[in-house]
Amino acid sequence: MTLNSMANLAAIYNNQGRWKEAEELEVQVLQMRKRILGEEHPFTLTSMANLAVTYRNQGRWKEAEDLEVQVMQMRKGSLERSILLH
Repeated sequence: MTLNSMANLAAIYNNQGRWKEAEELEVQVLQMRKRILGEEHPFTLTSMANLAVTYRNQGRWKEAEDLEVQVMQMRKGSLERSILLH
């Protein structure tokens, strides 16, 4: 199964309220994207944000907040580096 397919299936699970199954897939996708693409790649950051949504849906507010803050900081850093290069 490709990473995109896994992420899509996780989104379906999330929409169905099958949060534990979505979480398991999202964690796998996130780990693989970190390893293959790197921690700051946009797809990796999207995977982190998706996992945060699943945590939020489960009422795991602190974990969701921590991930969202991390995503925001990494995206901000990436944007700042991009601006400095131009």
